Amino acid sequence: MMDFSRSARENLLGPGPKPGTEKRRGVALASTLSRLSPLLLFAVPLHADDVVPKKIAGIVTEYRHNSHADVIFTRLLNTDTLDGKGRTPGLQLVSLYVDQFPKNDMARSLAAEHGFTLCNSIKDALTLGTDRLAVDGVIIVAEHGNYPKSPTDQTVWPKRRFFSEVVDVFVKTGRVVPVFSDKHLADNVADAVWLYETARQHKIPLMAGSSVPGTWRKPALDVPRDAELRDILVVSYGGLDSYGFHGLEFLQSLVERRRGGETGVASVQSFTGEAFWEARRIGTIDRDFLDAVIKTSEPRAKVAERPLEELVKDPIAFEIRYVDGVKGTLCHLNGAVSQWAAGWHTADGSTNLVKADLQEDRPFMHFTHMLAGIEKMMHTDNPTWPVERTLFSSVILNAGMTSRIRNGEVVPTPDLNRRYRSHWNWSQPEERGR
Repeated sequence: MMDFSRSARENLLGPGPKPGTEKRRGVALASTLSRLSPLLLFAVPLHADDVVPKKIAGIVTEYRHNSHADVIFTRLLNTDTLDGKGRTPGLQLVSLYVDQFPKNDMARSLAAEHGFTLCNSIKDALTLGTDRLAVDGVIIVAEHGNYPKSPTDQTVWPKRRFFSEVVDVFVKTGRVVPVFSDKHLADNVADAVWLYETARQHKIPLMAGSSVPGTWRKPALDVPRDAELRDILVVSYGGLDSYGFHGLEFLQSLVERRRGGETGVASVQSFTGEAFWEARRIGTIDRDFLDAVIKTSEPRAKVAERPLEELVKDPIAFEIRYVDGVKGTLCHLNGAVSQWAAGWHTADGSTNLVKADLQEDRPFMHFTHMLAGIEKMMHTDNPTWPVERTLFSSVILNAGMTSRIRNGEVVPTPDLNRRYRSHWNWSQPEERGR
């Protein structure tokens, strides 16, 4: 995508307010934008000084400091650097539904300060108490709070309930708008597939997923489109349910670019504890390949000087068998890694290694890069990246967690017997805000 400078944008659209202000353009700008070709509009970065903001309803489990609700929605209130000094996205938070209010809740004070409506129901958040849909888009963030665990040891976030109530409003008002749902679609296969198919049935532009695929990379490397992949391996860390999803989303964003696009997943198998070490010993998990990816993630002395067996007390791997024969592996290695990294072999035998380089402290600018994709969808009604990626990541995670509690049983994934092509292209983000 072309990156127009501020002066170039001003030549097209006229001068805008300084970054960080809350000034909004009105009818004149809308008229100007309506005359621009779609191609030119995509070339101009979407910021509040360039476009009329879209009205957004937020639906969250809870809103507290450094929660996903904070690092997404506070960017709409206090610029994309969270300090009032950055760029104001072209999205305006007009309403918010909060499911749970912890002691350190931020939603009430932010509503009073910024003037958005704190609603008692999802319906009211979307209609603002009227009989019509009163927003241009919906962002769902169900990631924090006190919710039960499933038999596979996954948190049962109310994602299906949230989305179902959104769809009810769409049906009753006769209008749909784009919806973004943070992270995985659901903690189980049935709900994940239901969300995906329901969006298709009602022609709802739906996008979901992780901030990891769009973050900085070292080196600046992606799988070439239509590459002939043999296998791919990603190392991960943190909570298996929460952070393992990020690792799978990173893996899927790379493997979906292979020749023929995504062809489907046949099965997932887990290797935990001694089964992991045995798989590594006999070559089911390529030892040298894994070591190379670990070093890409953590080029630190402790990894080089101490055996992996001493660093990792509870190793976990998911082996993903794709329909076309490509093998994917997620290795979850707390104690050895604290960053995501990937490696892949192509059919000619070459090895490629890349690290996902996130900003681990506030302002967590990798969320700004994800928000830019959300913003683009809200302005164009077209998902910036495919929701199928997140459907695959969600189902693979649940299958891996299921295999884990079944002592490494191979778990078939018939719901992923489907194809898709991704037209999304990663590019190295700017360094602003780091």
